Amino acid sequence: MSKKIDWHKTRAAVWRSRKQKLRAVKALDPIGMGDLLGIDEQKRRFNLNLQAFLRGEEANHVLLWGARGTGKSSLIKAALNHYHDQRLRVVEVEKDDIEDLPEISDQLRDEPWKFILYCDDLTFEAGDKRYRHMKVLMEGSIELPPQNILMMATSNRRHLLPEKGSDNQNVRVNPNGELHYGDNIEESLSLADRFGLSLSFYAPIQDVYLQMVDKLFVDFDGDREELHRLAARFATSRGGRSGRTARQFKIDFETNR
Repeated sequence: MSKKIDWHKTRAAVWRSRKQKLRAVKALDPIGMGDLLGIDEQKRRFNLNLQAFLRGEEANHVLLWGARGTGKSSLIKAALNHYHDQRLRVVEVEKDDIEDLPEISDQLRDEPWKFILYCDDLTFEAGDKRYRHMKVLMEGSIELPPQNILMMATSNRRHLLPEKGSDNQNVRVNPNGELHYGDNIEESLSLADRFGLSLSFYAPIQDVYLQMVDKLFVDFDGDREELHRLAARFATSRGGRSGRTARQFKIDFETNR
């Protein structure tokens, strides 16, 4: 019998599918809410929803979607650091293990803690029916969904499933003006609709990106204008601006000094 997680001492765990058990996470990312720049509105809506969940009120499952490296996963990590003393805990599940969600929720539903069940970079390919396990967790079946679990996922796709132009060919408008989608679009929307809160993330403008750089180089006493020039050039070479790019620039800069 595997040792049960002591949630008094453990803030986060990851699901290990092969062993069908949770493993405690010991080294957590220390990122805080104040470290996340350029996503103030996303943070505001995210926090209001999470605070309702922690108070035991109705709250929406959350989909964070958009450009890579823009703070989607970091927002969830920061939330754990900010709210852990309000009995918030996080369990991370790999997207390949989505079919284990019923087993995971069975282990968590009777715990006196509030859990974010978190899946990073979640997408489904055409014909992949595993997303149905998520639907059951979020809306229940014959049994009501657990009240102490909130599903959160990050993705670069708004609807989690691939979308093709041909999917729109079966969209029809009836004489009363009602819109009827084809089966593929209905399937895509039916999953995305389970996430009552959908927050979009975009690459930051240049000024915000340079603010991110300045926050990482707060003790830098050199030529800051030159630092900004190098940071902008680094972002161009990486194909875009983001918080992740700013962190990578800091490592590259310090490595090559």
